[in-house]
Amino acid sequence: MADITVSLPDAAKDWIEDQVRNGRFANAGEFVSELVMRERIHQGEELSLDEMRQLVTASRESGTSPRSVEEIFAEAEKVVARRKAKRV
Repeated sequence: MADITVSLPDAAKDWIEDQVRNGRFANAGEFVSELVMRERIHQGEELSLDEMRQLVTASRESGTSPRSVEEIFAEAEKVVARRKAKRV
């Protein structure tokens, strides 16, 4: 793993720390890693098999989603539409 130093506004730092305190993330680094992974997926970047395995493990450990099945499928359809639009 590599280290990186980032300056954030106090409000952003406080919010990230709240996410960690609430148990959503183990630490601030995990939070940033998830943001990077989400952005890579959003941009349609291919992930390695190891990265996909990490996503599956993280999703299993995260518990049950508060979103409905309909909300999840609606989001998935938007992601697919964005990816198709990029390929045209």
